[in-house]
Amino acid sequence: MFHPIANIEDAQTLAQAIVNTIAEPFVVLDEKFRVLAASRSFYQTFKVDPEQTRGSLLYALGDGQWDIPALRLLLETIIPEKAAMDGFEVEHDFPNIGPRTMLLNARKVLYDHSSAVTILLAFNDITARRAIEREKEELLGRTEDLLRQKDVLLREMEHRVANSLQIIASILLLKARSVTSEETRQHLKDAHQRVLSVAEVQRHLHTTTGVEEIDVVSYLSKLCSSLAVSMVGEDQPIAVNVTAHGGRIDSQKAVSLGLIVTELVLNAIKYAFPMEKAKALIQVSYETDGGDWKLTVSDNGTGKLTSEPSSARLGTAIVEALVKQLEARIEVISDTKGTSVSVTRSTFTSRVPRAAWTIDLGPLVTRHQASREVQATEAQKAVA
Repeated sequence: MFHPIANIEDAQTLAQAIVNTIAEPFVVLDEKFRVLAASRSFYQTFKVDPEQTRGSLLYALGDGQWDIPALRLLLETIIPEKAAMDGFEVEHDFPNIGPRTMLLNARKVLYDHSSAVTILLAFNDITARRAIEREKEELLGRTEDLLRQKDVLLREMEHRVANSLQIIASILLLKARSVTSEETRQHLKDAHQRVLSVAEVQRHLHTTTGVEEIDVVSYLSKLCSSLAVSMVGEDQPIAVNVTAHGGRIDSQKAVSLGLIVTELVLNAIKYAFPMEKAKALIQVSYETDGGDWKLTVSDNGTGKLTSEPSSARLGTAIVEALVKQLEARIEVISDTKGTSVSVTRSTFTSRVPRAAWTIDLGPLVTRHQASREVQATEAQKAVA
């Protein structure tokens, strides 16, 4: 059975005991903003004397250190209108404890049988939290500055690498024109082409959005279209198709894949079709399955030559080195129907072809015709 408190003194004792159990700084004010009661944590946090606090005007505490404009706004303007306010942030530099950032929660209490008004005011010190947030913002700002500097340095390095590759390619071509030995001239021309191939891989790699990850579909299709435009001659039109599943790969892997594709496509263009062939085709496909992937470059040419040129052997050595770097395996199938070179990572199983995205980049008869076809393909893709 409920037993009401017998007198006002006992009620005040109970109220003070309740206030003291509150862990956060807490005060009870009358309608004139005089302190009726305060929690023990209030005295400890703000280092004020209990005897000088009870009955005193809140603004006058600590020689006026509580006369805070934001606090006045809360108590004199917001609370009379709304009766309650949560999370009202106040910053103030207290003489005894230094700068503090606090969240204030306030409630106005009205009584049924009295015109008196009581205001409950709780303080949540978030000074440490705000300091950590500012440190995080400063750290984030410095990190963003470093990333911007890194991007500028990376772009500058890319520009210098591209210029250096162009200079090396030009020197090789000049040397090829000046030597008398046909075999040496051919070796220099092959070296010239491979330097240009590396430059082409780098150009396509870093013209895509983002540097850390590359869209494999766009990357391989643009790379192969550029190779076809620059290498396919008028005497033997060759179609180059790219079939790839969507996804992104890191830039380091993209460089190795791009160089492998470049070597295999160039070898197919140069050696797979020694004689004119109708509907000559080079097919490039890339598929993924989780962490596994498979790259295949195939053609419908004459198959593996019995007497392989030394330049083709060099290309094979380059591909094998890149495959080893990728921790993959290579498989070559060559017969009268053509040659297929597959580079596979782990236990990959090919998917159904219809699930792939195919981009037809040919047939390419002349450079101008090829360029127009590639532009049309890109336009159709953009519309889709």
